Amino acid sequence: MYFPTAGIECSPFVPFAVALGVSFFTSMGGVSGAFLLLPFQMSVLGYVNPSVSATNQFFNVLACPAGVWRYWREGRLLWPLTLVVALGTLPGVFAGALIRINLLPDPRHFKIFAGLVLLYVAAKMLRDLLSRRRHPSGGTSRAASPAARLTTGGSCQVLFWNTRILAFSFQDQEYRISCRGIVLLSLIVGLVGGVYGIGGGAIMAPFLVSFFGLPVHAVAGASLFATFLTSVAGVGFYSLLAPLHPGLAVAPDWRLGLLLGLGGMAGMYLGARCQKHIPATALKYLLAGILLFTAARYLGQAL
Repeated sequence: MYFPTAGIECSPFVPFAVALGVSFFTSMGGVSGAFLLLPFQMSVLGYVNPSVSATNQFFNVLACPAGVWRYWREGRLLWPLTLVVALGTLPGVFAGALIRINLLPDPRHFKIFAGLVLLYVAAKMLRDLLSRRRHPSGGTSRAASPAARLTTGGSCQVLFWNTRILAFSFQDQEYRISCRGIVLLSLIVGLVGGVYGIGGGAIMAPFLVSFFGLPVHAVAGASLFATFLTSVAGVGFYSLLAPLHPGLAVAPDWRLGLLLGLGGMAGMYLGARCQKHIPATALKYLLAGILLFTAARYLGQAL
């Protein structure tokens, strides 16, 4: 099948199958898988023009709702956290799209930028894991019960939420986080996500786990839903910018995005369904390992 916007030709089964496999594993950690599908599209399929970012965000629009719905059914979707993250990431996504088109159209420069960002996130996660920082900076009010330690399941309960503090409980532990701190971090992550073409919330989960000490099983749904919201805005913004750059492919490749999105939809639902059976530490090491591999590949190709 030929994809005109991307300027590539491949079997339609390939993007569908890759998106399904990638999304199955990454959705367990609250990551859409878009950050791995971008190097796949650029390095394997040869899709290197700026519209790859918009196509990647279109993948998020189609794929994320399946995982979000599953987390919501299991009571592990923190709506206040979702809204706070989206509030910060949306402006960043718009700014990131402008930077991607006007300042980083060269694939080599783009790979260096993306590789350094992913390397930093992976190093932060590994440092936190090795130092065994198991409690959030906001503190937990009580230790987890033996029953809670035996399972990674359970639902989240919002205790209170205002413009300054969000407090919730999960597995007999209470977590308090600064809403302003989340908004500021989300703005920075949204900027990176807009440039990288993965949606503002797509790499938010590793930051929430590493910087705020939140449990990965509790933030995965919020991160995916914020990714969906910011990706909708990102796809719309890239589409509006396309007529202003007639000599540059900016709008998504809808055919390729549809195939990736359908595969991601199936993978995210299955990943969200299986996540509660995987220990949090294993999920963190999985995320860090994937980030390191991708960062090394990008930097190796660009330098």
